Amino acid sequence: MFEGLSPLARDARAWPFEQARALLARTLRLRLSDAERDLASTLIHAGKTDEAVATLEALRKPVVLETGYGPSGLPHMGTFGEVARTTMVRAAFRALTDDKIPTRLISFSDDMDGLRKIPPNVPNGEVMIPDLDKPLTVVRDPYGEHESFGHHNNARLRTFLDGFGFDYEFVSSTDCYRGGRFDETLLLALERFDAIQKIMLPSLGEERRATYSPFLPISPKTGKVLQVPTLERNVAKGTIVFRDEDGELTEVPVTGGGVKMQWRPDWAMRWTALGVDYEMSGKDLIDSVRLSNQVCKVLGGSPPEGFHYELFMDENNLKISKTKGNGLTMDEWLRYGAPESLAYYMFQSPKSAKKLYFDVIPKATDEYLQQLDAFQKQEPAKQIDNPAWHVHSGKPPEQGSPVSFSLMLNLVSAADASTKDILWGFLGRYVDGATPESQPLLDRLAGYAINYYEDFVKPSKTFRAPTDVERAAIVDLRARLAALPEGCQDAELIQNEVFAVGKDHAFDPLRAWFQALYEVLLGQSQGPRFGSFAAIFGLDRTIALIDEKLG
Repeated sequence: MFEGLSPLARDARAWPFEQARALLARTLRLRLSDAERDLASTLIHAGKTDEAVATLEALRKPVVLETGYGPSGLPHMGTFGEVARTTMVRAAFRALTDDKIPTRLISFSDDMDGLRKIPPNVPNGEVMIPDLDKPLTVVRDPYGEHESFGHHNNARLRTFLDGFGFDYEFVSSTDCYRGGRFDETLLLALERFDAIQKIMLPSLGEERRATYSPFLPISPKTGKVLQVPTLERNVAKGTIVFRDEDGELTEVPVTGGGVKMQWRPDWAMRWTALGVDYEMSGKDLIDSVRLSNQVCKVLGGSPPEGFHYELFMDENNLKISKTKGNGLTMDEWLRYGAPESLAYYMFQSPKSAKKLYFDVIPKATDEYLQQLDAFQKQEPAKQIDNPAWHVHSGKPPEQGSPVSFSLMLNLVSAADASTKDILWGFLGRYVDGATPESQPLLDRLAGYAINYYEDFVKPSKTFRAPTDVERAAIVDLRARLAALPEGCQDAELIQNEVFAVGKDHAFDPLRAWFQALYEVLLGQSQGPRFGSFAAIFGLDRTIALIDEKLG
């Protein structure tokens, strides 16, 4: 589905295409000689990527994109954001290269890290106390469901990513260290210990510099990941010597899971060992990326392409932390909004700080639906810049939703709907012949709307009595609605009547009229177009609602 898109992708303005073009330039620069690079660039620019790949064997090797996850707490929204955004870059790269250069997406879990403190948002945290400082894949699972706390959080991450349909390879740090996948690069790090220290020590405070080592030995006696100095190195044997917790000098191999590297050198070591070509990160890691890039070069690797995105904030403008548990979790978003709306929110302006809390869900959902509707009417050059193209990796569904999420919320409110069956009594009549089976997205939106209404809208609903001017206008609206053809579902016709009433009764600004309607009739200050609401709710029910609220 990506073939033939390279001419459009070369000029596309969406940020994933900017990243894809930088990634392709890196790929050509590192893999090919000057002459080969010129040839490849000429062929790719001419839309002959298949010829470039057939001619240049180096382009057959997969381009590796990576995302990282720290499972010291429950899966965080930022982790999903990295996978979603990196998937968007991957899709853009595939379009740019007509899908001729293979790609892999690695979701890497830093589950070999030592647990330094008990997360405050887990149950039965006391069972983890004896395991402090041990690798996360050794720490007991406080949920009692998995082999370890690390395995539990890894499973939570994979379940969500699988549910969304991401194409990725899950890679565990523990498996790489213990299984030997990192051995060759670890031995190289041991050999170039002094060069790594030269990079890292200036970035540390005086006290930490005195004890810092890029290698964190795992005590053979306690199983803890120790932050202690490296006292001796034996490059020929591939070992380091340190003082264990009991004071005895202990020698361990740097291979086979005997050590865990400090996180910045670890990042660089991973890039080198796994051949990572692309990894994005938050703006708080700019300095860390700079240091890791230098260590990567010391290890003989080439730092990956990438960019720094802005961080998500909670409703109080505080940085979201998986340890603190502030902001939204993935499970919470999925209770109130479609996964597609979350991916859309991640796509929008990744270099601008955004709040991530419950109130953004309805807006993000409706904006996604608008983009999906627009996609089918656009020419191809505009389609690949449409967020829906990126949310769905180049193949958005042909059918969106005939009803907006905000309108669905108002329908739930007016109908006091507690089940989707109640809503479908209205939806099936408004959308001719629609069923949950024929309109699966609409059916999902109905469920999300019920949950959101019950948890956020209903508890805060506040009805008010109309003023004399508002009452007169609402009575006029009732009469005009009653004069429309019985069973009328023409949203535009109804909306025109609503506008006319507002103008005839001299509301200034006119939005004050619509605000009054929603505050008096639905107990909230805003909503979708009233004409659309009345059309789907039914004129008879809308009139009955007016009679009820006016007394």
